[in-house]
Amino acid sequence: MPESVEVEYYRRLADRTVGRRITAVDAPDAWFLKGGLTGRALAAAVTGRTIEGARRIGKLLLLDTDGPTVGLRFGMTGRLLVDGVAGVEDLQYSSMRDEPAWDRVTFRLEGGGDLRVRDPRRLGGVLLDPDESRLGADVLSITPVQLRQALARSTAPVKARLMDQGRVAGVGNLIADEALWRAGIDPARAAGSLSDAELRRLHRHLRTTVDELLSRGGSHTGDVFHARTPEGLCPRDRTPMLRRTVGGRTTWSCPKHQR
Repeated sequence: MPESVEVEYYRRLADRTVGRRITAVDAPDAWFLKGGLTGRALAAAVTGRTIEGARRIGKLLLLDTDGPTVGLRFGMTGRLLVDGVAGVEDLQYSSMRDEPAWDRVTFRLEGGGDLRVRDPRRLGGVLLDPDESRLGADVLSITPVQLRQALARSTAPVKARLMDQGRVAGVGNLIADEALWRAGIDPARAAGSLSDAELRRLHRHLRTTVDELLSRGGSHTGDVFHARTPEGLCPRDRTPMLRRTVGGRTTWSCPKHQR
């Protein structure tokens, strides 16, 4: 599923569109347009506009034009394609089939080519001028102080707090489980119960986890990913993995070293 790692790949792919003018917009799926946006309004707002930059905050991809900013969310199964090239070839829990019927929005570009979002389950969306202030510090740049502020005094599970996009932008289920496993912290621990040493350790592993997953090829390439099964053993100490629901999400952890 697209987490910050996959959306960062999408951002890098979207860099190919910088300096290109949008000549037309195809938005056949009204459900995919968010915030009261319509296909006609989207086309009117961006047709003729030039893409000046591509940015990412958490799981949100932002295309800055010389007019409005287009925000693209990818849900669980959305992929970005630019000029027929996919930003991610192996997206977990999504079909890799090329089905034009799954193209929810397409921005046609001057000189040929296009940028499109292909989403089988329609869980993503398109926004105009999204409110970026609603997102927390990005996981790729979050500081120890910002992480402490995101978790402080909270009785919510630390995993749920990490996945709250208003607190830490870009952490999904796989990144959260991997970082907490590496840091040796129980996902169900109250976020506000972490000591200063544990906060420093979690910050270090959160940052290194994302950096390593970026270099490996996706959020599904973590050390603990293949142990997320009923027969799975902790790669560190060979203890049977524990499956729970934490913060509304299926969660895998090691009951021995995660405390």
